[in-house]
Amino acid sequence: MIITISVLFVTAALFVWGKIRADIVALCSLLVLVLTNVITTNEALAGFSNPIVIMIPALFIIGGAISQTGLAGSLSNTLLKLAGNSSYKLFILVILVTTLIGSFLSNTGTVAMLMPIVVSLAVKTRSNVRRLLMPMAYASSIGGMMTLIGTAPTLVIHNALIEAGYPGLEFFTILPAGMILLVTGILLLWPLTKVLEKKGDKEAGERKSVVKSPDQLASAYQVIDNLYRLKIPANSPVIHKRLSDLDITKRYEVVIAEIHAWSYTPLTRNITVRLPEATTVLLQDEALYVIGEYEDVLRFAEENGLKFMDEMGTGEVQKPKFAGRFKFDEIGMAEVVILANSHLHNRAVKDSGFRRNYNVNILAIQRKDQYIIHDVMDVKMQAGDMLLVQGTWEDIDRLSRLETDVVVIGQPDYEASKITLSHKAPIAAATLVLMVLSMVFNWLPPVIAVMLAAVTMILAKCFRTVKDAYRTVSWESVILFASMMSLAVAMEKTGTSAVVTNGIVDTLGTYGPYMVLAGILTATSFLTMFINNTATAILFAPIALQASASLGVSPYPFLIGVTIAASMCLASPFSTPPNAMVMSAGKYNFMDYVKVGLPLQVIYIIIMIFALPLIFPF
Repeated sequence: MIITISVLFVTAALFVWGKIRADIVALCSLLVLVLTNVITTNEALAGFSNPIVIMIPALFIIGGAISQTGLAGSLSNTLLKLAGNSSYKLFILVILVTTLIGSFLSNTGTVAMLMPIVVSLAVKTRSNVRRLLMPMAYASSIGGMMTLIGTAPTLVIHNALIEAGYPGLEFFTILPAGMILLVTGILLLWPLTKVLEKKGDKEAGERKSVVKSPDQLASAYQVIDNLYRLKIPANSPVIHKRLSDLDITKRYEVVIAEIHAWSYTPLTRNITVRLPEATTVLLQDEALYVIGEYEDVLRFAEENGLKFMDEMGTGEVQKPKFAGRFKFDEIGMAEVVILANSHLHNRAVKDSGFRRNYNVNILAIQRKDQYIIHDVMDVKMQAGDMLLVQGTWEDIDRLSRLETDVVVIGQPDYEASKITLSHKAPIAAATLVLMVLSMVFNWLPPVIAVMLAAVTMILAKCFRTVKDAYRTVSWESVILFASMMSLAVAMEKTGTSAVVTNGIVDTLGTYGPYMVLAGILTATSFLTMFINNTATAILFAPIALQASASLGVSPYPFLIGVTIAASMCLASPFSTPPNAMVMSAGKYNFMDYVKVGLPLQVIYIIIMIFALPLIFPF
């Protein structure tokens, strides 16, 4: 017991110190408990076989797919625009939208998705972003109280109930308590955050990346100004012709960058992308992505019966507007720097071998402050030139790895993972709805429903690659969760949990279950200020069960109290991932959380002491 308590205090101290990653601290705690023979190897590793350890990364993948397809972003933008220029309306909508999305996604994924949107909207409405980001973090935790899957502590107590032989929680079991938290938060957070206006800038700017996005590249090199999409109709003479026979570049001074073909199903759209070669045969209904001066492209289109796919100007013949931006889920784009002493120095672009070896095109060149975008194929490259290359993201990544004479700016696979796959949004929406319905009506065990939804989204290509899906998972959270279960086992095995339980029951039990509930809520909330909320829930779940057994009452108000107290620890930036995520963007310090979060946290505890027994009777 002494060893276990010592490990607990050292673990808490290291979490607060923050110099070592939380998952590494948790693993070290596990190893110390095994090496001191407090628990066996099997007991230490049992947490890694827990269903929730599979459920948590699957939920991250589902949240990532919803974000990747633009589904959640579209919903958020639409709702948040209703605020107009009112800071208070924006505050209310931020709370409601965050709570709604946080009910079905992890609170970490919710904050990661909404934070840039909230910062942008605060700038547009001239609102103080410091009064929005902290409430948004708190609202993501409130959203977790609405459903079974919203936050990890809820899954912890759900699992603890099942292991103790009680029925687990239903999907919306905690919803009534969550609604109380939401209403209280809306009423109190706006006046409480008034203290945050005394500090800092009116706006917190977003950290800028040195790597240009595909949109920025297209704008800088004026690619969109010279890019046109031409569709091949049924009566075009180019159908079944080889590009070598058409000699398009010499006859019209235009370049075909890519050739696209689409196939459709009721829920999705599939795209086939080809780079033009001399032997390429053109087919009906394909789209040609053509780069060149408008007059040359117009002549090429008219002489070959091709149709512009994008909106034409009115009145006289004008340059068409390129509709809806470059489709960067279809086309990859990156900058490449030619190194000194490169074999490409003084070599013409057409002789670079980029298309032959890597299947990518060179669209333009930046030489110092000059952009070369016309007749690029005959330009001789120089050391230090920046080339704008275009192809599939996979081919650009291959160029980055294999071509030793150039450096690709940024990481193509990572940049590609940021591209929204909006045409997959219907699949993501349908999968999410079916997963929620399955959990609400108990069609499948929760862990199976979540795993099935995650795998479906991967197979349906809601991510570009499986690697992108795994990138959305916070593996630190998964390892932390699985490792901290060993400390909970040690506390129970050595009798530490019983001592804490007996201490609470002996001290407060004579005053009835209400006082015991108050003790558990207060202790859980206090410990969560120093230890991750998931870890606290793991430690206090068996304590709550033992307390209810000692009193001979229902465990539900005690266990649900544990998940609420653990999830709604608002007075520390270290207690929950959302609190930590907004700390930098909002320029908050520790005392900001104490000033705003501590009063609300205390009020929540007092309300829950009386509300929980009414919703879940003893």
